[in-house]
Amino acid sequence: MTFCLAMKVANGLVGIADTRVTSGSECITARKVTLHEHDGRSFFLMTSGLRSVRDKVLTYFEEILDIEDVTFDRLYKAVTAFASQLRRVEEEDRAALEACSYHFNLFALIGGQLRHDREHKLYLVYPQGNWVEVGAGTPYCIIGESGYGKPILDRTLKYTDSLRFALKVGALAFDSTRISAANVDFPIDVIIFDQETKKIRERRYEKEDLAPISQWWQERLRQSVNELPSEWQSLVLDDTAEVHQMSTIPLGQPRSG
Repeated sequence: MTFCLAMKVANGLVGIADTRVTSGSECITARKVTLHEHDGRSFFLMTSGLRSVRDKVLTYFEEILDIEDVTFDRLYKAVTAFASQLRRVEEEDRAALEACSYHFNLFALIGGQLRHDREHKLYLVYPQGNWVEVGAGTPYCIIGESGYGKPILDRTLKYTDSLRFALKVGALAFDSTRISAANVDFPIDVIIFDQETKKIRERRYEKEDLAPISQWWQERLRQSVNELPSEWQSLVLDDTAEVHQMSTIPLGQPRSG
């Protein structure tokens, strides 16, 4: 499985991608995010799904980007070109994959700002080749193992937050996923797109780099639970709480009502 998270806030984009790739009982480390320069601007691309499908689609897509007379002035046009190559690979490989009991599967997150985009953009591409834009209403998207990191993002992240805040929340979302999902792990690749400079910065973090953050967060969670108001607990925990005798029904006897 994969953890790829992209967040869109007012002054830029934040991306976090793990690097664990599993194949049967084997685990390897491989990048799941690529950076692309096009017409003097930059965008990033994250993927989740079959590695063979990912590599083939990306090869076809990069070939298009290298053609001199092809210029994408808006990011959605590059996204559409990527989607067309995804459909191409589906036509070529789906039957062979399904014959071997593999499900054709590739999701992608593409973010950046090209020359005629009025603002930075973030898109989610589905395995069928259709896509949606990620907007301010829900300013993030996770592909891969999404369930464990989603709660903290839903509770805290807002479009008006800073890049610094978004990176903190994203790191905690990854940490929650890493702890609960054995197939997601360090190292992680972090991508920052700055709306002001229109440039992308990246950094790889190892487990030891963020270990203090993980420990700090775990300790604060336990402390917060202890500090949670507890008056409501007296209704069931205190000796003076009302006690109801649980009724039992003999095995095999039908219930009424």
